[in-house]
Amino acid sequence: MTGSWTAACRRARLHVVTGKGGTGKTTVAAALALALATDGRRVLLVEVEERQGIARLFDVPPLPYEERKVAVASGGGEVRALCIDVEAALLEYFQMFYNLGIAGRSLRKLGAIEFATTLAPGLRDVLLTGKVKETVTRVGKDHRPVYDAVVMDAPPTGRVVTFLNVTQAMSGLAKRGPIHSQAEGVVQLLHSQDTVVHLVTLLEDMPVTETIEGIEQMRREGLPVGSIIVNAVTESPLPADLLPTAAAGDLDAAALTQALAAGGLTAGRSADEVDDLVRGLLTQTSEQAERVLDETRCRRELEATGMPLLTLPRLVDGTDLAGVYELTDRLTDQGVR
Repeated sequence: MTGSWTAACRRARLHVVTGKGGTGKTTVAAALALALATDGRRVLLVEVEERQGIARLFDVPPLPYEERKVAVASGGGEVRALCIDVEAALLEYFQMFYNLGIAGRSLRKLGAIEFATTLAPGLRDVLLTGKVKETVTRVGKDHRPVYDAVVMDAPPTGRVVTFLNVTQAMSGLAKRGPIHSQAEGVVQLLHSQDTVVHLVTLLEDMPVTETIEGIEQMRREGLPVGSIIVNAVTESPLPADLLPTAAAGDLDAAALTQALAAGGLTAGRSADEVDDLVRGLLTQTSEQAERVLDETRCRRELEATGMPLLTLPRLVDGTDLAGVYELTDRLTDQGVR
């Protein structure tokens, strides 16, 4: 199944974006948030790794522990962003559940919060996912959800299942009480129809293998997988039937020379200069064709999972805010909204 934004993805309100490091996970999460904000919708983009990657991508100052508008989407929608600080989240829990506002701040000064999250590493993930759950379920004065969708820039594929498996994290932390109840609510959200997990990958062997293994692991844990988002796809101008010939370096040099001359691209050049130009173009074309064939093989492996595939092009000028909007357009063209 390719190029498909499924009914499950349209219904979901929490979109978890994961992927192997270096696949463009944060960039894709930002583009997805903008696509979901199309036509006047309000979307929250959440970062849980405290890297300030969202701030750098949108060229804004480092994000504090509060929701701030970072972008406007097509049709008047908006994207707000939140970088979750673990200590601030724990203080928020103290205030909400135990009314320990001033006392909680004193604990921060004493280093007790760092001690607690170090002693019980699972607590960190409970705090992060708990805050995300709060943003998804928050309603306004009109009793409608404050956000139409929440996009989480989640940890990489190798850690995301442990991160989302709050039930296991809670087993050694609390058997009852407010934090336990909050964790149970997170579990229900993450295993419900309101959540989907998207995996970002490149069409390369290692990312594809990790993506397939990640899908299998999430299926075993009952986590809802939404789609595979294939990033940085090479778009070749050559027809598919010419790719093997080009990859083998067997394209007709004489025909290419004639085509360049017909287009006026060899005017004023010496014969040696024309030969150098042709050789360079043939080499570049051969390398690109070989890459496209490798990507085609990797794509078949992903298609064998039966998951919907969305594809995004390789950005010529690198990743900047203009590139994010370009990827947003590609996602909306494939039905994401």
